[in-house]
Amino acid sequence: MSCSNPQLIEIDGSVLEGGGQILRMSVTLSALCGIAIKILKIRAGRSKPGLAAQHLKGLQLVRDMSGGRLRGAEIGSTEVEFVPGNIKGGEYYADTQTAGSISLLLQVALPCALFADSKVVLQLKGGTNAEMAPQIDFTTEVFRPNMEKFGGASFDLDLHKRGYFPRGGGHVTVDVEPIKSLKGVNMTVAGKPKCIHGWSYVAGTLHVQMSSQTADGAKQTFRDSLRGVNVNIESYKETTDIAAHNASGIVLVCETTEGCIIGGAGLGKRGIKAQAVGSSAAKDIVDAVSVGACVDSYTQDQLIILMALAEGVSSIRVGEITMHTKTAIYITEKLTKVKFIITEEQSTNIISCTGLGLINKNVK
Repeated sequence: MSCSNPQLIEIDGSVLEGGGQILRMSVTLSALCGIAIKILKIRAGRSKPGLAAQHLKGLQLVRDMSGGRLRGAEIGSTEVEFVPGNIKGGEYYADTQTAGSISLLLQVALPCALFADSKVVLQLKGGTNAEMAPQIDFTTEVFRPNMEKFGGASFDLDLHKRGYFPRGGGHVTVDVEPIKSLKGVNMTVAGKPKCIHGWSYVAGTLHVQMSSQTADGAKQTFRDSLRGVNVNIESYKETTDIAAHNASGIVLVCETTEGCIIGGAGLGKRGIKAQAVGSSAAKDIVDAVSVGACVDSYTQDQLIILMALAEGVSSIRVGEITMHTKTAIYITEKLTKVKFIITEEQSTNIISCTGLGLINKNVK
């Protein structure tokens, strides 16, 4: 099935989440579906409206991958037009030149890379562990295994250097082999927590004891709420060749008896105790598990585009529908023929749709 539309479609960049997610979803679906778009009122409700460096680099990355035309692409711009071409394999480079999130650059580029005409290599620079975005470890350890359930789509990531706020400087290489299509998923039975593992880290001049304190906070929360579940959290200090600047954080992964992968994460902040950071990250998992969700609140919105592109019906049980998920559904329905149905069941919601069944004709 095709989702092409020869007419330029206007998108209000101020609705719902009102930020970078609208840009990422819009330009990615534009490139995949051959839809020309015009995004207006970009980040209109933010303290600094318009495109920031991170958003601009994401738009330019998809433009390069698809050989498209991009107008209005400059810092502070509140209006852009994008006319996509054909997604090509090759090596592509994007550098936020700030601590702007590498994971968000990958979010905009990865679906396009999966439907390229040959292998894609992404050289991405910026922040690997940044606020208001998935940590790169969350992307590889939580998002990736959930993505792989859609028929084997995956990626390899090589981390060369970590980048933290405010300096950035992180660098990863991502290799993506194109696929023929994505397959619908049925992720509606959560099962029970089987095991939990994770990583608690510090870098720069911070003492390694802080990583242990962060891990202890997570472990205590799990002992209080998920008794009897095996928890293994590695505490360590990054080497200076990988991470030269100060930072701390934690990434946690819960695997259930039904194969669900549920994550939690947190970054250290000045004035917040390390134990509290670990406890908050653990609570992300506890909250999802306690209601019977099959994915955590940070992963649910990232799966919407995969559901829309896949062949057949997809159904995923989540907890509360987040604003990012509502935004992802809104943009997807606006740019494609896919319609989502949300069914409430006690403390959970089942998100369902019949996908486009997008086919990559370059893959046999």
